[in-house]
Amino acid sequence: MPQLAAFPKAFMQALCKDGSMSIKEWIDLATPLNIDGLEWYAGFLEMADEKNWPIFRQMVEEKGKVIPMLCCSPDFTHPDAAFREKEIQQQKRWISMAQALGCSYCRVLSGQRRPELTMEQGVNLAAECIMACLPYAQERGITLILENHYKDDFWEYPEFAQKMEVFCQLVEKVQHPNFGVNYDPSNTYLAGEDPLALLRRVSHRVVTMHASDRYLIEGTVDDLRREEGGATGYAQRLRHGEIGKGLNDYDAIFTELKRVGFNGWISIEDGVEGMEQLERSVAFLRKKITEYWPEH
Repeated sequence: MPQLAAFPKAFMQALCKDGSMSIKEWIDLATPLNIDGLEWYAGFLEMADEKNWPIFRQMVEEKGKVIPMLCCSPDFTHPDAAFREKEIQQQKRWISMAQALGCSYCRVLSGQRRPELTMEQGVNLAAECIMACLPYAQERGITLILENHYKDDFWEYPEFAQKMEVFCQLVEKVQHPNFGVNYDPSNTYLAGEDPLALLRRVSHRVVTMHASDRYLIEGTVDDLRREEGGATGYAQRLRHGEIGKGLNDYDAIFTELKRVGFNGWISIEDGVEGMEQLERSVAFLRKKITEYWPEH
């Protein structure tokens, strides 16, 4: 049966930028939730000091939970080789961080969709960099997970491999036992594509999932795509919503994941309107997981 984790989507600014929330406060907030683990983010301010890594692992485990996944955002599509080498070294540090936290999974991305890159160039650069990190990950028992991503909160350009064709090419190019897909159904809508069509193409490679739902507070997805080219972070018209209330068909998603034998972690990206919203999303997913993966 898949296990549930939560990600502090509502508190990224507080945890990563202005320091108005401590990691301990987030752990305490999340502890009462009916979840098994907390997904971590490499950019939490307090993670800069490596001495804190085992301390936070202990804090979480003392609450009866684990840290299954580390979310980080390498930028592997920069045209400068020296820049990419720095990103590889940074990713290796994050892999070490994941190991210290007790994670099994560490996210990778392709990088930013810089206007000057061709599809072939970007796929090749990203694949080379990911493959350069995989032996290091394998030695530490970490699986690298590539997400069909929209845009890191702190990037200028959207994800290079945002479109299904590009993402699938990159996934196909990286063949390694310590590599898989972190599937996020909501992000596919932002590419103007069908999340179920993507899932059917990569379901055999999916090892973790981000559970989210998205809605637009104004305009259309087409409006969003037109404005996304140069704004840092997420477009203003886009919102994360309560899971089960948005565009995603979780029955169809879980039917396909069950079909391919998925039994991994599902991490919730929600709670932007408060912890009560996050609790409702947890309850929705718990019910669905029990329905599709009944315990024998």
